[in-house]
Amino acid sequence: MTLFAGSGAEILCEALHRCGASTLFGVPGDTGVTFYDALARRADLTHVLMNDERGAVFAADAYARRLNRPGVVEVSSGGGATFAVGGLGESYAASVPLVVISSDIHRGSRGTGALTETDQVALFSGVTKAQRLVERAADIPAALTDAFEEAVRGRPGPVAVIVPEDVLDETARVAVPERAVTAPHPGPDAATLVPIARVIDGAERPVIVAGGGVHLAAAHAALSALAGRAGIAVATSIHGKGAIDETDPMSLGVVGANGGRDYATGFVADADVVLLVGTRANATNTDSFRAPPRTGAVVIYVDVESPGRAGRNYPGATGLTGDAREVLTALDRLVQANPARHARIAGWVAQERAEWDRAADKRPDPSPALDPLRVIQRVHAMVPDGATVVADCGTPTPYLAAAWTQSSAGRRLLLPRGHGPMGYAHPGGVGAAYAEAERPEAGNTAVPVIVFTTDGSMLMAAGALESAARSGLPIIYVQFSNGSLGWIKALQAFYHEERFFQTQLSAYDAVAVAGGFGVPARRARDLDEFAELFAEAMASGGPCFIDVPVPDEHDCLPPVSSWHRAVTGTETARPVY
Repeated sequence: MTLFAGSGAEILCEALHRCGASTLFGVPGDTGVTFYDALARRADLTHVLMNDERGAVFAADAYARRLNRPGVVEVSSGGGATFAVGGLGESYAASVPLVVISSDIHRGSRGTGALTETDQVALFSGVTKAQRLVERAADIPAALTDAFEEAVRGRPGPVAVIVPEDVLDETARVAVPERAVTAPHPGPDAATLVPIARVIDGAERPVIVAGGGVHLAAAHAALSALAGRAGIAVATSIHGKGAIDETDPMSLGVVGANGGRDYATGFVADADVVLLVGTRANATNTDSFRAPPRTGAVVIYVDVESPGRAGRNYPGATGLTGDAREVLTALDRLVQANPARHARIAGWVAQERAEWDRAADKRPDPSPALDPLRVIQRVHAMVPDGATVVADCGTPTPYLAAAWTQSSAGRRLLLPRGHGPMGYAHPGGVGAAYAEAERPEAGNTAVPVIVFTTDGSMLMAAGALESAARSGLPIIYVQFSNGSLGWIKALQAFYHEERFFQTQLSAYDAVAVAGGFGVPARRARDLDEFAELFAEAMASGGPCFIDVPVPDEHDCLPPVSSWHRAVTGTETARPVY
């Protein structure tokens, strides 16, 4: 620990550096000018200028997911802080660790109706784990250290640090601790593990449903070891995708209503023992609590936060508090090896995978539009397995969840399913590109980040294209365009007798929009032309944009289980989230 003298803004920069931050995303505003002046003099902190605060949060969110460490976002008072809330809702719901630095009005202006005056503690309270209002420059180091630690402690999430502009101007001489922030790994209650291990030993169809908590705990190796030795099938939520090598004999793929493979959902629905590990197990992840059902199977809920989460969605489940890696490692020491069960489940999985592939190949051609599944298959075949993919909700998510197979474990497919916000992928791609450049194995920097987005999302987030162009980032944007808010239009088609209302967009020129921001852009008219354009984009080394015409979702069904039931008439009620 050393003494540091300077303004509050300079102390803030030093504290960020000492906490391990190297990159922050933000938009300048009146109350943060002093902070920007200090940032300009720091070669060890990279500030990435975004074009709106929600986008800055999404960029920091993708950065945090890819590197598995806190992302940092900076906003100013008033509109800056209020814009950030829309992005923070996703990070909070998805358990993504962020530190939000928000400048505020002068302390002497409180209560005067000053321009941009907002109660930021109250504003952020619904979308952050904690809020720290800093009243003195000398308190900044402690507030920052606490924020970084709180962001990764227990269930991770965003933490807001609010600093009035006059505190940024105030000078002080303070001790700034050097602290590398790491997430604690609480061990499980050993007394509860032995009976759980015996239940697993006696199961016929055990399954683990792995969520984002497996990524946060870096529990990939522990998950694979337990599943392989004991013969336990593994399904994942969308956030958990990549928790296990998806070519592993025990891997079922994604389960649930959005992007779940039908056989994966069926296996979980019929399992006799289900371990829910680091997942919310909400209606989407469980196909409206069909997989697993709320009665019948033995459900064991592993969560780092508290056993109380077990009963929220699965009353009667056994709650086990502990870090996913520690729990899975401990269970692996206790369960019996079961090669016969492994062989039986692996044989079944191999058959089902092959049948799923055959069915996918038989999908009708929606010409003149392109099938999103075929486009994703082409991209998958052209990029290395280590490529990072960022996508929006709507059309991209279910296809990527079901069809983008990762042949090695890790969180490289970033799909925002905390709230499922439109407009995530454009700025998220920027954050992911900066994360790629910082990874220790940065030989991957020649591999572009792939962004799958939609025309509806472009209308919300196109400004991030300017950020990508200004920084010359290696991002390939693949936009699925159908001239509609397709997901909502599908709900109107299936559950409201095709009474379409306010879901049709104008036929705007997305290629011209991207080109106007300085991103080379083309439109693909067929799959072969798309592949040619994509190959050119990969070789370019900078941002590129490809517009792809696709059908409405209700005319070319994605892997969304409730919609398939609606088409066959087996379920007519709109699903409840």
